[in-house]
Amino acid sequence: MKQIFIVSLFGFSSLSVQAHQCSPITSGEIDQAQQEWAKGIINIGKSKTPEKDANIFIQQMYDFDNGTVLFKPTKASQHPFRNTKEDALSYFVGGKYDEDKGFALSSFEKITFNNNNMYAGCNDAYIMGNYTFTDKNGINTNVEYTFGYIREDDKLKIKLHHSSIPYQN
Repeated sequence: MKQIFIVSLFGFSSLSVQAHQCSPITSGEIDQAQQEWAKGIINIGKSKTPEKDANIFIQQMYDFDNGTVLFKPTKASQHPFRNTKEDALSYFVGGKYDEDKGFALSSFEKITFNNNNMYAGCNDAYIMGNYTFTDKNGINTNVEYTFGYIREDDKLKIKLHHSSIPYQN
């Protein structure tokens, strides 16, 4: 009996240690996730099947399948918060709300991230900064952002995305 108890106790002990291991998200992982996000937005704008590609993009980049995502897109005023995958899809390619013209359909040629600060915790990270969207005419639009990521199956997924045009005085 004692031997079985000790083995069981040892088994619980190693499970407990395993559950508390921490793997902070690195700046390299953040850079990769940001480049994937930028590439996804640009590709949707060039796609012959933008709705299909936007659905894949949202599935790969955002964590809607595992609960709440806090998404406050830049160009949304009547419906400023996008709490579902369908709401996000409408923002990126239009459809659900009249104000949505399809942000990702803007034919961006380049999106550049400039991170200002970052917090990396145990399998989560939060980043704020500015990104610049360059359109096909070379016109730049600067936008402020905050992203929150979680690591899921060795890939970063967005749990928080807030972006806004800088305040003008």
